[in-house]
Parts: sequence; structure tokens; C-alpha cells
Amino acid sequence: MSDVGKQQTAHKGSILAGAKRLVVKLGSSVVTTADALERERIGRLAAELARLHEDGYQIIVVSSGARAAGLARLGLERIPSTIAEQQAAAAIGQISLMALYEEFFADHGKHVGQVLLTAGDIADRTRYLNARHTLAHLLDHGIIPVVNENDSVAIEELKFGDNDRLSALVAGLAGADLLILLTDVDGVYEGEPGKSELVAVIDDTDTVTPSGPANPATLGTGGMASKLEAARAAAKRGIPSVIASGLEAGVLAAIVDPTASAGTLVLGSDEPMSNRKHWIAYGIQTRGRIIIDDGARRALAGGASLLPIGMVKVEGDFTAGDAVSIYDQHGTEFARGLVAYEAADCGKLVGTASGSIESRLGYHVSDEVIHRDDLVVLDEASGA
Repeated sequence: MSDVGKQQTAHKGSILAGAKRLVVKLGSSVVTTADALERERIGRLAAELARLHEDGYQIIVVSSGARAAGLARLGLERIPSTIAEQQAAAAIGQISLMALYEEFFADHGKHVGQVLLTAGDIADRTRYLNARHTLAHLLDHGIIPVVNENDSVAIEELKFGDNDRLSALVAGLAGADLLILLTDVDGVYEGEPGKSELVAVIDDTDTVTPSGPANPATLGTGGMASKLEAARAAAKRGIPSVIASGLEAGVLAAIVDPTASAGTLVLGSDEPMSNRKHWIAYGIQTRGRIIIDDGARRALAGGASLLPIGMVKVEGDFTAGDAVSIYDQHGTEFARGLVAYEAADCGKLVGTASGSIESRLGYHVSDEVIHRDDLVVLDEASGA
């Protein structure tokens, strides 16, 4: 075995020993061809997933391919420009995609349930918790949930952007033990073009710039950078990820086998965020930004709340309870949190001592603009 394989195998044993709840994301490049769903490959992956299910693993599938399938039905080769056409393609394609999963899993005595989500379902705390309960109920009854973004109704501001991000959020929402991102490349490569090498293991604090062999799917929306971002988001919840090729037969068995080597393993954080903090950091779209001074930056890094005296500038249009991004004066997004005051009032409080809030606004909700319980300091290397 190569040094790369030995390094990965050394980490996998302890990580995978207790990994029983898996979120498996199947990318567009895996489940579709240029003009249709890839029936043979979907059937093979369903068989592999069914075997894992038989072995006691709980499986959640996050599947791309609905819109691509719909394009084929509409006789289109490219994603249309209008939202209505894209939504129509997704509505048509969802039927074809789920019919295949139902057919192929039924061949192995397994049942599936469709779960459609929008970013609004994740951003709203009540709907987020309802989605978590739904997934848990399906898993408890031996059902394999197949999750996809509800593209047929999602508008731009309520979209995840790509299913890589969705899969990381689902992994956190479901309390997964492992996130598996299957694509058309056998892992993360780093180095100069033509000299790049597969990275076997990535720590959640490592900075890796993907390069090397890449074959981006024309019908997909995410690339390797998107997958790394998703893996890092899962890592912050303490969930490890494997990025590997779904084109290779037997890849899923190799991933969960501690003695085998497959793909790139991204380690989970040793100090994971709570479910709520992870939701604040990754599950909500920010509505504005607050720029803070260096003193406030140091205080937040030490676990303090954001006080009005530390604010330098307020941008955007947000209301109390919205998520906002917190930037330092060097232009780096440093934290995110749920704000206690609306944008206009935050603007009036810039540089103000907490004791002067009522005299400035005529009312007082909190001494803190963002309380530490509602604030998450981000990974400065990745900005998220």
C-alpha cells in the first residue's frame, strides 16, 4: 500500500468504527449523462446502498439530477435562462428521478421516501426542526430518505446554490456520522497542473487549493471547491466527509471499510459546534453586515457578545432576529449572528456605549447587538 493509502487507513479505523448514519450525496456527473438519467449507474449505486442498509447502516441520499432529467424530457440540452423554465424542468425531472430510486431500491426490498427542501426550510428554525424529525422518523422505520432541493418552487433567495451545501446541512440536521460526496473525480488533488497528487486526509483546519484532474459536469452547479466547502461545513459540526468517485464500482463499500483506501477523507472538528450554532453559521442566509473594530474582534474571538461600542459601520436592510455577517476592518468575514436590533437602529448605535441605547433609540431590548449565544466565530481560513 502507498504512503497515501497508509495515511488514510490510519485515520479511517477510529473514525468509521462508529459511523452508522450516512448521508450520501450523488452529484449530477454521477447520476446523469449529457441528455438523460444514467440508469445503469443509479441502479448500481442503489444496490451498493442497499447492501450497506442490510449491514445496519442508516442511509440518507441527497441526489442531484432532477433538473437534468427534466431538461431531457423537454428536449433541452442546456439549463434554460428563466426561473419558470428551470422550475418546470425540475418538476418534470423529480418524477423520473424518484421513480428510478423507487424501482431500484425495491429490487433489493428497500423503500424510499422523498424529502424536498428549500433554503427557507432550513433558515426557519421550526421548519428546520420539523425536517429533522421527519428524517429521524423515516430512518427509525427503515426507510431510505431521498433528499433534493425543491427546485420547482424555490426562488433565488431561497436556493441552497448547489446540492453540496444541501448535503452538509442535511448531515448536520440529521446528526450524521459521515458525509459521503460522490462525484466524477476520485478525490481532492493539489499541486501544479500535470503534477497534482491526491490528498488522502485533510484536517478541518488545513488550507487546500484543489487542482489537478477535473471534469466538471455541464449539468451540475458545484465543483471541487464546492465539495470542500461542504465538507468543511460538516466538519464544523464534528462530521467527517469522504470525497470520492461515484463512477467506480464498489466505492461505497471501500469508503466504509477501515482497511481500504478510497477518496479524500476530511476530518471532523475535535471541537464541534452545537446544532444551533451550526444552523446560525451555515443554515441561514445573512441579510446584512456589521463592520467591527479590532477591539471588538478580539473580544468576539474570546467568546464575548457584540456590543454597540465595537461597531464601525452597518450595511444592508435587516430586522431584529435576522442573521448578519460580521466583518473586521480588513474586509474579512469574521463571524455571523442573530441581531437584536433592526438595521436602521444598529446604525444609530454605532460606537455607542450600551448604557446609552435607550436614550438613542427610545427603547431598550438588550445591551448586546448580538448576544454570544446567538453568535458564531467562523473559520478565518475559509470564511465560513
